[in-house]
Amino acid sequence: MEKMRVRFAPSPTGPFHIGGARSALFNWLLAKKTGGDFVLRIEDTDRERSSQESEDNIKAALKWLGMDWNEGIDVGGAYGPYKQTERLETYRQYAQQLVAAGKAYYCYCSDEELEAQRQAFTDKGETPRYAGVCSNLTPEQQAELAAQGRKPTIRFKVPANQDIVIADLVRGNVVFESNGIGDFVIVKSDGIPTYNFAVVIDDALMKITHVIRAEEHLSNTPRQVLIYQALQLPLPVFGHISLILGKDRTKMSKRHGATSVDQYRQLGYLPQALVNFLALLGWAPSGEQELFSTAELIQEFSMEHVAKNPAVFDVDKLNWINQQYIRALNPEEYCTWSMPYVIAAGYATEQESPERLAWLKKVILMSQEYITYLSQVPEQISMYFTDEFEFENAEAQAVLQEDTATAVIELFLEKLQAAETLEAAAVQQALKATVKETKLGGKKVYMPIRVALTGNMHGPDLTQIIPLFGLNRTIERINGSMKKI
Repeated sequence: MEKMRVRFAPSPTGPFHIGGARSALFNWLLAKKTGGDFVLRIEDTDRERSSQESEDNIKAALKWLGMDWNEGIDVGGAYGPYKQTERLETYRQYAQQLVAAGKAYYCYCSDEELEAQRQAFTDKGETPRYAGVCSNLTPEQQAELAAQGRKPTIRFKVPANQDIVIADLVRGNVVFESNGIGDFVIVKSDGIPTYNFAVVIDDALMKITHVIRAEEHLSNTPRQVLIYQALQLPLPVFGHISLILGKDRTKMSKRHGATSVDQYRQLGYLPQALVNFLALLGWAPSGEQELFSTAELIQEFSMEHVAKNPAVFDVDKLNWINQQYIRALNPEEYCTWSMPYVIAAGYATEQESPERLAWLKKVILMSQEYITYLSQVPEQISMYFTDEFEFENAEAQAVLQEDTATAVIELFLEKLQAAETLEAAAVQQALKATVKETKLGGKKVYMPIRVALTGNMHGPDLTQIIPLFGLNRTIERINGSMKKI
């Protein structure tokens, strides 16, 4: 059986979009599952918009997501180079082969003439296409047009009256009529190949067996199939995966929130969680399971369960998945992932004493059950780094205005100061003693202490947070709150 070879071929023209990451993931999972090759190729023929910065962003995002490529840019392989701008001579040779065979021709039409042709079709209610004006120029006519300073493009001559059938892994057989396509440009006037031409040459020469890509490329596929046929190159298997829509069922855009992989990385989503979520965009596992390790995804994934219908990017679902992954981290892992955000907030430095580092880790761990993504950690632990705070609302302030609040707090501080240590057990004992001696319910004791200490009515257990503040800060914070009442 032929070894599966798939590729991801992004254009480095901006931040790596979440949709591109999903396409890359489906290809990567197929390669991993079958023991095939995952090739990373850079389509950089859009010279004005392509940049090294974007290319680096794509590669960094793929590595961060754990999608390694075993062939392609930076890695090498038997079918390089893997950048289109380094393959221009190859494209030129194949274009000349098509011209020599009468399957392509030079077109000297100006932009104004092309616009007039498009308008003529539009006026007749037909789909605009090239009218074949230059398809039968004599050498003399070509020379005359060239003498006028016109730089020709090369157009592919589309055969008439042909049904082009795409056997798509996701959509079944899709049929296009060649008469509706029109002769299309394969090499621009500056000698740079168009996408539809270069991608065929690259995929064929790199022996790509399966082309799995976004649905928006489906309309390009008949043109590409015609080029494969004209050059007698073997066709790959095509699979066009659905668009990604926002929750309002419109195409994913910035108004739906973050759209690039790097934005999610900066926000503090875990790469494993994002991969898990992306896999579920358009692919349905066989059972009810929603959380998958990478190994499980590789085992479960198949194109048979990829849906035709658009996938909805539900950020609430992503947040839930990320939260599950965060809560599953062991303490050391959670602190390691969180520390860059704590440092960025100014709460820590790269070099801390062992004592302070131990304290920082305990503080950071207090946030694990309360956050959705890691950039929320600094806000969640901010109270440990300042003693200036306000009551969260009037209801919280009212707790300290109750008749029993002052007596409760004074007694609790007395018990706390009498304790030999400030470990969790000692704090718990002070709380229990306060409840017993005041003969009040737990809420009447715990709530005023919590509000006086933090300004909030809810949060981590007092037995956890008081040891982190220490005795002096605990007393100062509580007394400071009582002075405000």
